[in-house]
Amino acid sequence: QVQLMESGGGLVQAGGSLRLSCAASGRIFTINSMSWYRQRPGKQRELVATMSSGSSPNYADSVKGRFTISGENAKNTVYLQMTSLKPEDTGVYYCNLDLTYYGDSAINRNIFWGQGTQVTVSS
Repeated sequence: QVQLMESGGGLVQAGGSLRLSCAASGRIFTINSMSWYRQRPGKQRELVATMSSGSSPNYADSVKGRFTISGENAKNTVYLQMTSLKPEDTGVYYCNLDLTYYGDSAINRNIFWGQGTQVTVSS
């Protein structure tokens, strides 16, 4: 039915940039909200950025001014543009989408997680 596919992670030097993508497949009607989380080594998963439909984005203090969350509804894809990366940004990044979609002969709403993509920032 609905699957999320993340891409864009990798190894980058401190000060560099990466753009993460999260594409939702299936019969998607609406992305109600989009979020990016990360899990840094030895730490719990944390919210990095979030944005609900029609609202302004919110960011963790640690990434404000450096990360930008956005979405492209026509492609059912959300992005996380990351600039001025720091070694402490290293971790696995997960997208989280609240979707309205068609499945099992009905309109449904549910929250989905991407598989995670590794971001490594070297000093």
